[in-house]
Amino acid sequence: MNTPLDQLVQNRTGLVKFARIYSNVVSPPVMFAILGLAIPLKTLSFWPGFVWAAVYGLLVSLAPILVVLYLLKIGYISELHMSNTKERHLPYATAVAFALIALGIVSWFDGPELLRCLLIFNVVELAALGIINIWWLISIHVTGVVATWIIVGLVFGWTASLIVVPFVLSVAWVRLYLKRHTPWQVIAGGALGILSVLSLRLIGCFG
Repeated sequence: MNTPLDQLVQNRTGLVKFARIYSNVVSPPVMFAILGLAIPLKTLSFWPGFVWAAVYGLLVSLAPILVVLYLLKIGYISELHMSNTKERHLPYATAVAFALIALGIVSWFDGPELLRCLLIFNVVELAALGIINIWWLISIHVTGVVATWIIVGLVFGWTASLIVVPFVLSVAWVRLYLKRHTPWQVIAGGALGILSVLSLRLIGCFG
């Protein structure tokens, strides 16, 4: 694969700068933080729903980001997007661990069933991404945004899911434009997002 357009700081101008910022904002931790807020509020009143959303957001979205930033600071990873697959092993492992902790808390304290399903999905998705990335740089951005689209469709209705479609298309385009992924890595990411969500329907999630 070619060198990413935004890998060098001096290249981060104009459209490249915009695309990089867009990738950082419309990223899996942000998308799932929003889902982790919307899903508890669907079944609970505001404050109980907000508390469960906070548990999810802190452990599943914020904690892995802080780990990545720390690893970046100490030089374990060379750049935020981790184009080198070897740099992704520890971040994926810690993200799975945090998702498992959150799942344990939600299960132990009888949290919302839909949130438990979302956490099971997070564990499955992150574990699959971690394994695949040992050999291949599959797109976690596309996996995340496609999975978000499917989950929104199953939980909130397919009309509501239309809101996510522009993000699916734009995220895929940005990752290709920045040369962060090949078309096949983007397609595989989307396929993994769909399969990860639909496989959980076999155990009664998102039904």
